[in-house]
Amino acid sequence: MRVIIQRVKKGSVSVNGSKISSIEKGIVLFLGIENNDTITDIEWMCTKVSQLRIFDDENKIMNKSLIDIDGDILIISQFTLHASTKKGNRPSYIKAAKSEFALKIYNEFLDLIKQKIKKNPCSGVFGANMLVKIENDGPVTIFIDSKNKE
Repeated sequence: MRVIIQRVKKGSVSVNGSKISSIEKGIVLFLGIENNDTITDIEWMCTKVSQLRIFDDENKIMNKSLIDIDGDILIISQFTLHASTKKGNRPSYIKAAKSEFALKIYNEFLDLIKQKIKKNPCSGVFGANMLVKIENDGPVTIFIDSKNKE
C-alpha cells in the first residue's frame, strides 16, 4: 500500500463536472493498493496517517496530527502509485491490485480511518476519472509505503 499525503488548506474532487467531495484544512490522500495488501497494511497505514505530525503548532513547528487539529481527509484511489518505470517509457501497473480486490481494501481503509479520526472521511469515486483540486499548504507532500517503512 502506498500513499501520497498532501497537507492542504482545501481540496475537492469532481467526476464528470460534478463536485463529489470537498474539504477544508486537512489532508488529501492518494491511495494506491497492490495485490498483496492485507489488513495489517491498512491498520499500519491508517494509524500512521492519522497520527502523522505535519500540522503547525502555536510555534509554527510541525507538531500536530490530523486528529489534533480535527482536520478533514479526502481519500482518492490511485492505482498509478504502483507504476513501475524501470523498463521503457510506458509505466507498468502489474503490482497494482485488480479492481475487485482494490475496492474491498479501499472500503476497509475508509472504515478504519473513520474510526481513527472519529469523523467521516471524504472520498472520490473508486475507479472513476476524477479531477482533484488541491491547495497544498506548505507545500507539504509525503510518500509512505507500507512495504518499505522508512
